[in-house]
Amino acid sequence: MAAPLLVEPPTGGFVFENVKRNAMLANKGMKTPTAVKTGTTIAGLIYKDGVILGADTRATEGTIVADKNCTKIHFIAPNIYCCGAGTAADTEMTTQMISSNLELHRLSTGREGRVVTANRMLKQFLFRYQGHIGAALVLGGVDSAGPHLYSIYPHGSTNKLPFCTMGSGSLAAMSVFEDRFRPDMEEEEAKQLVRDGIAAGIFNDLGSGTNIDLCVIKKGKVDFLRPYDVANKKGVRQGDYTYKRGTTGVLKKTVTPLKLDVTETRVESMDTS
Repeated sequence: MAAPLLVEPPTGGFVFENVKRNAMLANKGMKTPTAVKTGTTIAGLIYKDGVILGADTRATEGTIVADKNCTKIHFIAPNIYCCGAGTAADTEMTTQMISSNLELHRLSTGREGRVVTANRMLKQFLFRYQGHIGAALVLGGVDSAGPHLYSIYPHGSTNKLPFCTMGSGSLAAMSVFEDRFRPDMEEEEAKQLVRDGIAAGIFNDLGSGTNIDLCVIKKGKVDFLRPYDVANKKGVRQGDYTYKRGTTGVLKKTVTPLKLDVTETRVESMDTS
């Protein structure tokens, strides 16, 4: 008698059942698709009264600017926000899921969410998928233990730092931070430093651009400044590239009449009573 076919119930999350199949096809000469180059500049620092996060607003699809004004600073909790670099869909869904889980944790315990809790949730989730989820994050917030800032890599490793940068423009931003950062900065000075760091990424990285968004997190207060500054202002076109009629000679002209059946249409209002 044949053994019954056991069908496992579908489980949630990402499925990587075709990894071995793809490796076998690659060994036989099949060219696997390459990863898409992404671009972003995100940064954050701890100042005297809290945490400031910053990000640019350019979303790219390879060499194409897909969106000039996307939001890269994501809500996690009323006292915690997170900047995302990498694959936009991955950063969006990852932060939304952790935000939902942290809210359930807050309702269960009756306590304000802590930054270290969000950090642990994010790192354990990303480590589970071994970097296949392209989310590089800068997590910042203020809780009962004070201000905290974490950098979280797609493979799940994390660092707790006084200032950090991530994304393709991170090296340019880090050069500004390492030159001018100092502990216990005043708010306006810290905002200007984050702004200059993001601007350095915008002007030195083709994957970063347009506006600069800031999120200032203090005890009991959050200021989401969108946009804080417009780094790349659109210029005015200097020349006229249109050609006058007659510039190019017309060799032949043919007019084909179209036989169309005209139907009268009438729009009546729908009865909603």
